[in-house]
Amino acid sequence: MEIGSIKHKALRKLLEQGDTKGVIEVERAVDMIAFLAAAQFEELGTPPNFGFHALTGDRKGVYAMTATKNWRLTFAVSDENTIIDLDLEDYH
Repeated sequence: MEIGSIKHKALRKLLEQGDTKGVIEVERAVDMIAFLAAAQFEELGTPPNFGFHALTGDRKGVYAMTATKNWRLTFAVSDENTIIDLDLEDYH
């Protein structure tokens, strides 16, 4: 999948410049993003899926993957091949 947009500033700097400041669990975040980039949407629920799940309620249409106990990599999908609004957030 292609990553179309990144909301989290530090995550954007990590991917564009290799700057790890402000990103928790850097190695896991990089592994998760590599998994996203290599997978098709229908493959995101297969191992190693990093706890991939769809959010509900007012977050319907957003998907999440577990980075740590409270932190999630969240994103929406604009089409079958493009991830938008990639974010790293503590939404609990």
